[in-house]
Amino acid sequence: MRRLFRRGSSAPTSTPDQGLCPELAAAAGQDPEPRTPGECEDCAALGEQVWAHLRMCLECGRVSCCDSSPHQHATAHFHASGHPVMRSHEPGENWRWCYVHSTLG
Repeated sequence: MRRLFRRGSSAPTSTPDQGLCPELAAAAGQDPEPRTPGECEDCAALGEQVWAHLRMCLECGRVSCCDSSPHQHATAHFHASGHPVMRSHEPGENWRWCYVHSTLG
């Protein structure tokens, strides 16, 4: 199932699955070692330890804070690097997100 965000809404909506997006397909099986396990790399550099959840870039292993965190470093990393897919870096979670297509995988 493909999930998209509606304009003005933070809740995902579902659309019929058109197949895995190319970025998620390319990231299948990728799971690099996290560069800073258990902490947001950018927040740590700022001397901050406050974030909501952690995400890890599947291209380079950078661990960053989510969009519910004060600095939203994971999204900033996507915009700066162009690395399209991240995964949750929270215990027990294994979902992935494509920034290009706003698709959960």
